[in-house]
Parts: sequence; structure tokens; C-alpha cells
Amino acid sequence: MRDIDELRELRDYDAGAPPLDDETRRRVRARLLAAMTAASGPAPVVVRRRRTVLRIALTGAVAAAVAAGVLVAVPDGDGGRGRTATPTATGSPALRSVTAQTVLNGAAAYERTHGRTVSPRDDQFIYTKEIIKETDRETGVTKSYVNENWRSVDGSQPSWVMEIGKGWWSPPLKKNESVWPPQDWGTLEKLPTDPEKLILSLLHKSGPEDRNDSLDEITEEEWRGVHFSLAGLLKLVPVTPEGLRPAAYEALGMVPGVKVVPNQKDAKGRTGVAVTYDDPMLPEGATGFGGYFVFDPETYRFLGSRDERTSGDGRNMKTYTQFSYLDSWAVVDRAKQRP
Repeated sequence: MRDIDELRELRDYDAGAPPLDDETRRRVRARLLAAMTAASGPAPVVVRRRRTVLRIALTGAVAAAVAAGVLVAVPDGDGGRGRTATPTATGSPALRSVTAQTVLNGAAAYERTHGRTVSPRDDQFIYTKEIIKETDRETGVTKSYVNENWRSVDGSQPSWVMEIGKGWWSPPLKKNESVWPPQDWGTLEKLPTDPEKLILSLLHKSGPEDRNDSLDEITEEEWRGVHFSLAGLLKLVPVTPEGLRPAAYEALGMVPGVKVVPNQKDAKGRTGVAVTYDDPMLPEGATGFGGYFVFDPETYRFLGSRDERTSGDGRNMKTYTQFSYLDSWAVVDRAKQRP
């Protein structure tokens, strides 16, 4: 009877924490079931086929982007999709306990409601203006840059591309040449706008029997590649065909190892909630690719990114904490034309 009384006391206990959402409840139930199964005897071994991870080509900006140091501790016991952060109790929206999936689904909903849609002609250009602020970690000196890009809509014309305030002409891709993320509108329009189908489309088929039709069969290595692809798409293609960016947010929320970090600043000094990724293939304590996507803590509107950049080698290597956000964008008729 004492055990029953203790269970009743535990049930009635109020820790002052917000109630669990449906996704968290599902994960807890799954972990309890797994624990009970393990206690009753060894589970049968399930052998899954392994597929080759899609090889990806990224520009220097994303290849150099890696996660910076976490400012608020996050428990590492979740092990599932959409990890939950548990900051110190406070009424601030930026410090509330929330899952990564909740944040990213909220960002998708906000984008579908408030995002601008456009149908550019093949001969036009997508103009974007991005603000970069980065701080030298050793000296504390902060510099700001303006990146203005003109991307050819169909990829048939040279595009003007800028990184850290320096620009160059990027020639059209050659025949049978491709990069990830794609920049031409036609290829972007072919990507699925359903999050599960988008994830499956990023996997490489190993043969005719490989249908790529189940998220449950994705290996840890493949999930790592999926995250790499989605993070690159969201960071390097700020303007997409209708429905693609929301789908990418939702797909990112399904990746195991994605977690939230509360109380993060964006380039304008606004406090938000960030989403980042724990790379399972790296040693404990090592930083990996991905950086931080920062969102408004109430509306989940995307505010900007936080990354780490290095320059130089050996003793001359410098490390920068980099913040960026999209200032404006438009469709224009020619390169170097401002709206």
C-alpha cells in the first residue's frame, strides 16, 4: 500500500513546470515501453539495410558554418526527435521549456501565414540583402558586412555572389553538374513540400529494391546527411518556391539530435530561442556543422542565424562568432539592379 500512496503523491505533485506536449508524451511512453521490454528479456535484433548518404556540395559559407558554444545547459537524455530544453524557471518567453519540433513547426506555420510568395520569370534574378555581424573571439572586435546577391532564376546567367562583404561572378553550372542546395528555381520547385517526402528525397537510392519510403529505416549516418542538407537549404536559399521553406522547417524538426537552446541573441540584439544540432558522429564536446537558427520566442518567426567562422592556419588562425539575418529581398530584371 505504501507504493500506491507514493504513486498518488507523485501524481498530485506540482513542480510548477508547464504540461508536457503530445510529442514529449509520445517519446516518454516509447522510452518506458523500451525499458520494460529490456527488463523482460533481450529484444530481437533488427537488421536494417544501409544506404549511401547523399553527397552534397556546399558553398564556402555553409561549409565553414559550425555550431558555436552553448550558452544555456540542455539535458542530453532525450535521445529522440525534438529535444526539450529545461532552463531556469522564468516567465520570459525566450526561456520557456519547449521542444525543437514545437519551435520549428511554429516557424513553418508562421511562414505559411506571413511569408511572401513569388513566381519569377526564368530570365530574372532573385536579389537578397543579408547583414553579417561577426566578433573576433580573441580581441572582441566586431565588424559588420553587407552581402548583396543576385541569383539567376533559371541558372542560365552568371550570378553575383557575396560572402563577408566580398563578391564575385558565379558562372552557370555546366552540363550534368549540380550543387546542393540548388539555386535555380526550376530545381527548387521539384523538391517536395511535404516534410517526410522532402527528407526521403534527400536519401540516395542504393538499388531498385531501395524504395526510400520510411523514416524508421534511416540510419544515424543518413540522418546526419539529412540535417546537413536541410540546414544548407534553409541558410543558403532564403527565398524559395511556395511551401518549401515551411516543409524544410518541419523536416528539420524530425531529425534526431535537433534541440533548442533558450535565451539566444540575434544580430539585432533581440532575445530568442535557437535550434541547433548535436552531431552523433563527433566525439563528446566537439562542435559540428549547423550553427544556430534563432526564432522569436512567441511567434516563432525566423530572426537569423548564429555561426562560427575561422580564418588562417596554425598560430594565425582566428575564430569569429557570426550573426546574420536577411534584411530584404526582391525579384529584379538584371544582375546588380537594386529594387
